[in-house]
Amino acid sequence: MREQVQKLLQEAAERVVREIHPSQLERLGPIQVVPAKQPEYGDFTSNAALMLAGPLQRPPRELAARIQAMLRDPDGVIERVEIAGPGFINIFLAHARWHDLLIRILREQERFGFGGDPGERVQVEFVSANPTGPLTIGHGRNAVLGDAIVRLLEATGHEVTREYYFNDGGRQMRVLGESLRARYQQQLGREAELPEDGYQGEYLCEIARTLAREQGDAWLDADWTRFKQAAEGAIFKDIRKTLERLEIHFDVYFNEHTLYADGHVETTLSDLRATGLVYEADGAVWLRTKELGLERDRVLLKSSGEPTYLLPDIAYHREKFRRGFERIIDVLGPDHIEQFPYVKAALGALGYPADDLEVVVYQWVNLRRGTELVKMSTRAASFVTVDEVVDEVGADVFRFFMLERRADTHFDFDLDLAKERSERNPVFKIQYAHARLCSIERVAVEREVELPEPEDICFARLQSPQELELVKRLERYPETLLHAARAREPQEVARYLLALATAFHSYVSDSTRHRVLSDDKELSVARLALVRAVRITLGNGLGRVGISAPERM
Repeated sequence: MREQVQKLLQEAAERVVREIHPSQLERLGPIQVVPAKQPEYGDFTSNAALMLAGPLQRPPRELAARIQAMLRDPDGVIERVEIAGPGFINIFLAHARWHDLLIRILREQERFGFGGDPGERVQVEFVSANPTGPLTIGHGRNAVLGDAIVRLLEATGHEVTREYYFNDGGRQMRVLGESLRARYQQQLGREAELPEDGYQGEYLCEIARTLAREQGDAWLDADWTRFKQAAEGAIFKDIRKTLERLEIHFDVYFNEHTLYADGHVETTLSDLRATGLVYEADGAVWLRTKELGLERDRVLLKSSGEPTYLLPDIAYHREKFRRGFERIIDVLGPDHIEQFPYVKAALGALGYPADDLEVVVYQWVNLRRGTELVKMSTRAASFVTVDEVVDEVGADVFRFFMLERRADTHFDFDLDLAKERSERNPVFKIQYAHARLCSIERVAVEREVELPEPEDICFARLQSPQELELVKRLERYPETLLHAARAREPQEVARYLLALATAFHSYVSDSTRHRVLSDDKELSVARLALVRAVRITLGNGLGRVGISAPERM
């Protein structure tokens, strides 16, 4: 509906500009139309006249009146237009247009809100935790955020590949192997010390106990590489189980080792040299990123000949473009963000469309129980795992709490609130609304109240302000979905769902005025159709953020 109003106002504004100052027409941008904050201001409002006042050198109210006079509305979308304040244009829609929306929802069902963008081939890389331990609560925010972004992109018309990038080599994996070997030897009664900076989590002791039970003393003198392989396999199996609990799956698992094995790192370095941006100093190989507009040059190869993290990162993202992705999105924690501009700059220097590479940065999560900060873990040395929190609050609550705030803000995950089954808990409130909607439809079946074809429903019987408010909220869903996908901000959908659930609870709480099923069959059918439209939208939205829509609670 907003798109229709925006189009009508845009055309009217263009007519006004042509009449007053035609040379300004090319400078006319999109007219802004937003939902009105108060019912008395209409359904939508626009500040178009205020924006045109400067370029056209005319008073805003005069321009608002001209735009009003220039409106052409052959389909009868608009009931009336009012000019308010210094020149705001308030639009009141014809009630029949809201009826069209309900018909559309009932027709489209689970597809309501889908589409809206020309599809791109998109790759989203997220989680990407190395197999050195269980997924922590920080990894959990990354996982849920990345998965929600993928779901939104898929809903709005894109072909998306979910990718998990990891490294099972390097010093950290050697330390992991040596740590497990020490724990295994301890299990069999041999004195053994963990290596310096060794992994101390209880999860390694669990793996060691399993190995001792399965292998006996056969591995007592085995090399660390055997233990590294055992640890990696067990930890990755645990990581996948954790992700499955959150309904998160990947299409591709990409190992950094393949970049070296397939020659991509070597080729990338050679091609960077060909750009003239590579030089040697102090025994190391450097990239002239200052010439690319960044603060400093960066090392590609250390004096030992070992690559820094930057070189394989450039090679990896180059391979993403070579695989044909038109849009690449990385979900990264704040500890990785400093590297990202250098990767983009290097890709641009190599001739790749660096602007098609995006990063979504998330901040860390504090875990609280009431006013107390949770610092310990029963399974790990110094971190809280995703599994521990999911065990306590459930996957749906975990996902919603991770999504309800902007990714780039810190927040406290309140365990006590997460476990509440009350309206204070936003997840309970939304899911309970869906269950109530399903319950109403079940009662309708018992009473043999059936919905006819959507076009045959007398939606004109929906007259109360609360009913109109619900319909208006439904109208905002497709745009909310589309904007959340484009901005990579799934918290917009989470907030929308909470607002819709709150409006529905308010509606049905007034059972005297809003009894859905009554002796008035025509009114009952209209209200039942409204209930179904709300249920469809609420269920769709929950699916877009990966949360279940229960039919009973």
